[in-house]
Amino acid sequence: MSGFLSLQGVRKEFNGVVAVESFNLEVEPGEFVSFLGPSGCGKTTTLRMVAGFEPPTSGTIRLAGEDVTYTKPNERNIGMVFQSYALFPNMTVAENIAFGLRVRKEEGAARSERVAELLDLIHLPDKAKAYPNELSGGQQQRVALARALAIRPQLLLLDEPLSALDAKIRDDLRAEIRRIQRQLNITTIYVTHDQEEALALSDRVVVMSKGRMEQVGEPFEIYNNPATGFVASFVGQLNRLPVTVVDPALGRLRAGRSEIRTTSLIESPEGAEVSLMMRPEEVTLDAEEDNVLEGTVESVTFLGSIVRVQVAVDGGRLTADLFNERLLELPVAGDATQVSFPSHACWVLA
Repeated sequence: MSGFLSLQGVRKEFNGVVAVESFNLEVEPGEFVSFLGPSGCGKTTTLRMVAGFEPPTSGTIRLAGEDVTYTKPNERNIGMVFQSYALFPNMTVAENIAFGLRVRKEEGAARSERVAELLDLIHLPDKAKAYPNELSGGQQQRVALARALAIRPQLLLLDEPLSALDAKIRDDLRAEIRRIQRQLNITTIYVTHDQEEALALSDRVVVMSKGRMEQVGEPFEIYNNPATGFVASFVGQLNRLPVTVVDPALGRLRAGRSEIRTTSLIESPEGAEVSLMMRPEEVTLDAEEDNVLEGTVESVTFLGSIVRVQVAVDGGRLTADLFNERLLELPVAGDATQVSFPSHACWVLA
């Protein structure tokens, strides 16, 4: 069954160079989906095709059952928020929000009521008469969001809307965007290169690389069960330890002179050189877990809520993320230590 927004076989070429290839996605009503990937992966190009700013080279785009593949942007009931805010500097906040309503010739009383409603929604009821240059970056982006929502769009598109803001404002506005999206139950596509942003906001994440979809899934699934090496390394921090397969059926591996076990599937044959992957938060500086390796502390980095410790082990190095607490005894570079991790926390990639 097709979703509220459906992209089937969407492809985009620029002068013979493929920017997006074989993009297939069904988005359900009220769903929040993020396109996540590095610069140049095709995520913004895909968003622009949905908005109508770029025609696809091939494929079909449907919105609420209607084929909008080649429909003009102003003929699609879509709201869009840009990274640069794109507010009109000579208009007040209220006038900016009302712009789309005025273009649609909505009556003055209804227009004013809608603007007041949106000012309350974005928590800026006292800024109606202010101009964009009198607002902070975060406030300007809220106004841009309200302007996109004013026309009651079927679909909301956001193109890296928080990347120009500092970290604290970005975190606060991220929560506001999710609150508003849930309150209005509006279907939303969000483009970002920030993995934390995508994981925190989304019902589902589409991870993209070189114009292709690498994996689509819920944030928990994307992070804990990456389908490809790219997804594993791009989404979150990752340890890669070179190991040799000893017994694939029993999950036995060798790192240097130490044996390691994993419960994940090993498709490579005995004697194959592969990579053992695990997240830093699954690694501890003790011998309590299934797999234990001797090592030497190389560096200790304090990151506030976590302490990141890099340890040289036989055959490579591992990073352990320790939760910070006041009584934590920090290791010192040069210390001999042990690192351990459970067999269920590591997986193998050829």
